[in-house]
Amino acid sequence: MSRLVVSLLVPAILLTQALLSGCVRAGSPTVADAYTLSRQLEGSGASLPDAYYQAVIAAFKQVAPEVTVSYDAIGSAAGKKEFAQRLTDFAGTDSAVTDADAITPGTFVRLPTVAAPVTIAYMLAGVDGLRLRPDTIARIFQRDITHWRDPRIVADNPGVPLPDLDITVVRRADGSGTTDNFTRYLVAAAPSWRLGSGDSIAWPAGTQAGERNTGVARLIQHHAGSIGYLDLRDAMQAGLAAAAVRNRDGRFVEPTIEAATMALAAARVHGDMTYDVLDAPGVGAYPITALSYLLVRTSYGDVAKADLAKRFLTYLLTDGQAIADDVSFAPLPEVLRQQALAQLDKIRG
Repeated sequence: MSRLVVSLLVPAILLTQALLSGCVRAGSPTVADAYTLSRQLEGSGASLPDAYYQAVIAAFKQVAPEVTVSYDAIGSAAGKKEFAQRLTDFAGTDSAVTDADAITPGTFVRLPTVAAPVTIAYMLAGVDGLRLRPDTIARIFQRDITHWRDPRIVADNPGVPLPDLDITVVRRADGSGTTDNFTRYLVAAAPSWRLGSGDSIAWPAGTQAGERNTGVARLIQHHAGSIGYLDLRDAMQAGLAAAAVRNRDGRFVEPTIEAATMALAAARVHGDMTYDVLDAPGVGAYPITALSYLLVRTSYGDVAKADLAKRFLTYLLTDGQAIADDVSFAPLPEVLRQQALAQLDKIRG
C-alpha cells in the first residue's frame, strides 16, 4: 500500500475507533467527512502569483487526481487574515508578516515560490518604449507630476512624442503585496518618495483604485493617459505597454522574466527565507522584482493533512518550477529552491 493511501486512511481509522468507543457526539464529522477533508488543501492570498499557482494546481491534479487543491486570489492582506483565522491551509503573500497580521510566530513557515516583475504599465497611444527613473515614478504616483509633458518625464524620454494629456494614476484598492513591493522599492530607490510603504498606504486624492491586479489592468485599459503598477502576466494579458525602469547600474531595463531572474541572482537570502530583491544590483536586473511566498502551518493537527501539504509543496518546488516561465514568472534560483525544500521538514501532523 502506498504512503499516500496509508496517510489518507489515518484520520478515518482513528475516527472509526472513536465511533466504536462512543467518543464521537451527535453533529461530529463522519468517517466519510474525515476522509474527504484529508484529501483537500485550501489556500488564499496574493493575486500577483495567481496564474502560476493555478497552473501548478492543474498540473498537480494530473499526478494526484484524488487530491483537490484550491487557491483564491483575494490579495495578500486578506489571505494572511484568513490564514490567521485558520480558514485556510496555506496563504499566498508578496509582503512580510507583521504583528498586525496576528499570525503567531513559530506556527508557520515561509516558503519562497516564484518571482515576477512589477510593471509600470500605461495607456498612451503612439508611445512605445517609455522610460522612467525611480524619482520620476515616485513623483507621478504621489501626484507631484500630473501631466505627460512634464519636463521630468520629457528628460527621461528625449525625442519621444509625449501626448498633451493629464496623468491618471491607477493603484490597488485592496491590501496588496504588489503595493508593498512597489512602495518598498520607491522607499529604497527614490529619495523624493514620501508616502511610505505597506500592503495599503494613504494615496493622494484623485487616484483611481482597482481590486486585484486584474482590476488595475482594466482601469488602465479604459483611461487614456493612465499609468499603474501590476504584475507582468496581467499586464501582458491586458495588452498594456510597460515602461523600462532605470536600475541601480544606470540602465533602463524592461520588465522581462530574464531581467527578473538577473535580479534574483543578485539578491540576499535571510534566515527566515525573506529575500532582498528590490532595487537589486546588476546591469540587466529589473529593479522592481517581487518574490512571492506561501505561508504554511508547522502543525495541522492531522497527519494526513500535513503529509498532503508536504506532497503538494514538494511538487511546487520541484516539477512545478518548470511551469513558471510558461506563465510569465521567474523560477527560484537553485540555492533558494533547496533552502525552501528544507523548510518542509518543519511541517508536522
